[in-house]
Amino acid sequence: MPNLEQLASIAEQGFWDIVESTTILRDKLRVVLSDTSFIDFWWSQEIPGRFACHWERAHVDGTFFRHNNMPHSKWKDVQTFPQHFHDGAKGEVIESFLVSDPEGAVRGFLNYAREMLNQK
Repeated sequence: MPNLEQLASIAEQGFWDIVESTTILRDKLRVVLSDTSFIDFWWSQEIPGRFACHWERAHVDGTFFRHNNMPHSKWKDVQTFPQHFHDGAKGEVIESFLVSDPEGAVRGFLNYAREMLNQK
């Protein structure tokens, strides 16, 4: 399990322009963004290597973005399987661009969020 306090610090210090707050909720880090959306970073305590990074925007514009490595057979043709990316909706699945180490994943996904927020 990664050090969630360290990951929270990365989010708060490196992404101060888009991060409003961070909270550790048991086994996940929640990062609230400037547009009131939030990203949950989660790593399984039971299954080593299992993770999900979920950006919830349903209350903002009806979308969500999620990287995870749950081996759903439905996505077996995705080149990065079992890792995949839900690009705005549950059925919109493409290759995942997220790296596997937790610090890199937090930085990568928050950079993606920053780019998306700056486009709006």
